Amino acid sequence: MTELYSSTPTALSRRTTLRAAGGGTLLLGLGLAGCRSAVSETEAPVGAAAAEPRRGGTLTVAINSDFTPSLLFAQSGQSLQHRLIYNTLTRYDDRLTPQPELATSWEYAKDGRSITLKLRTGVTYHDGRPFTADDVIFAVKNLQNPLRAAQLRATAAAVTGFEKRGDHELVLKLAHPVNNLFDLFEFMILTDRNSVEDAVTGKKLIGTGPFELTRWSPGAGLSFTRNATYWQPGRPYLDAVEFRVVPQADALLSSLRTGQSQLSYSVPGKNLAVVAGRPDLAISEYTTGGGAYYLGVNTTVAPLDDKTVRQALAWGIDRERILQQVLGGYGLASATPWPKSSPAFTETGRTHYTYDPGKARELLKSAGHSRLDLPLLHINLPGDTAVAEAIQYDLKQIGVQVTLQPTDPATAQKNLISQKMPGLWTMSHGFAQVQPSTLAVSAYPFNEAKNTSKFRSAAYTEVVREAWTTPETGARANALRQQITDTLLDEAFIIDLVIRGSVQVAAKKLHGVTLGKFAYLNLDDAYLAG
Repeated sequence: MTELYSSTPTALSRRTTLRAAGGGTLLLGLGLAGCRSAVSETEAPVGAAAAEPRRGGTLTVAINSDFTPSLLFAQSGQSLQHRLIYNTLTRYDDRLTPQPELATSWEYAKDGRSITLKLRTGVTYHDGRPFTADDVIFAVKNLQNPLRAAQLRATAAAVTGFEKRGDHELVLKLAHPVNNLFDLFEFMILTDRNSVEDAVTGKKLIGTGPFELTRWSPGAGLSFTRNATYWQPGRPYLDAVEFRVVPQADALLSSLRTGQSQLSYSVPGKNLAVVAGRPDLAISEYTTGGGAYYLGVNTTVAPLDDKTVRQALAWGIDRERILQQVLGGYGLASATPWPKSSPAFTETGRTHYTYDPGKARELLKSAGHSRLDLPLLHINLPGDTAVAEAIQYDLKQIGVQVTLQPTDPATAQKNLISQKMPGLWTMSHGFAQVQPSTLAVSAYPFNEAKNTSKFRSAAYTEVVREAWTTPETGARANALRQQITDTLLDEAFIIDLVIRGSVQVAAKKLHGVTLGKFAYLNLDDAYLAG
């Protein structure tokens, strides 16, 4: 047990410029406006405010895997607690319009080679130290550090200079224009620069967020208490938050039904129907929140180095069956990574690969194979295991025998980052819910320069780099996004199956809960109504 102590100028739009003098008025109620994206099945959405917010109480969140300190700066299934401890510079709303957080306003230079940030005053870290421009400089340089596992390193690396104009104004100078700078600003947690090495070992985590992390009990959970000096007046309402690790699906479900926990994003799809019938619980789906189940393919393992074989696998999986039987009907069967909210989404791309085992067998035969034997790594949690078993069943029908390799979440994520995956693996990915260029520049499975599949293509790199540095709107941007999609479908080194954001199960007495675009839990406005 460890104790912890306390967009470019040629396409300027509402995404790229905002002037908000002081920022205070715009931030009123930002916890709801800035990251609300859940669609509830109840008459009133989970998170909708009751007549009067109530102060006090402890919220217990049931999670199925523990916090992994070494992955602090990477977005993963262990990132849920980030926004409780840390703030970010900005947050997107559902239209991908950035909203103020610790940056109150910003302005791009006309050439797209710099951006000026006005920073919030009166903000302190949990240890009392004031937040200044030096903390933003540190945060950017920290993500540039190759020792940090961080998906948006390429965007951070595009920042090549800093000009401080006092403690609360900062100019970031860019090597070239990028259209996903606000993805970085929401992804980049603003950690205490004096204790960062303690943070990545789990000894001490200090931020400016609404709660202070007081205890991490490895394997059991995390404890948070209210930050009495939080910069947003009157927030948070809750006195404390507990994260409890409950890896067994039945035990997690029982904790929700008995009221031992009031919130979870870890209920397996097949158990959601049980929850849906309870009068005290509600289900909400974050349809624009970002996430997708996929089958990954190591292109250096024969015969998976042949894209005909990879395409056969893509035709051989019944996405609709996985959606309905394994994921409880929450999500969207899709051959591409893009949610419907993405400007890269097309219905033609979504349905490019449908379930056709006959065509899959024909493709394998044309490549000289009637049977293949391959390993399939998956995370050893109930929901992930169910997806892996469904893939195993479908591939068996086309002559591909797969041996399941259950792996704990932290090890699986580290293998993903270090490109140590076997021939096949199945996990979930994010980064398709923000600027489309971010997926192929930053996400480990898709990264054009160094991806988990070890797929390399000069043409793929060229189109990704152009998409990243091109204004986000217009005909050229649309054409580049389509080229990326076409490459992903043709090369099939990542085979998307179901687009699925977070599915929230919460007690109906809980209000004001939101998730950001990177699934950081926001409890600024959360309260228990009785």
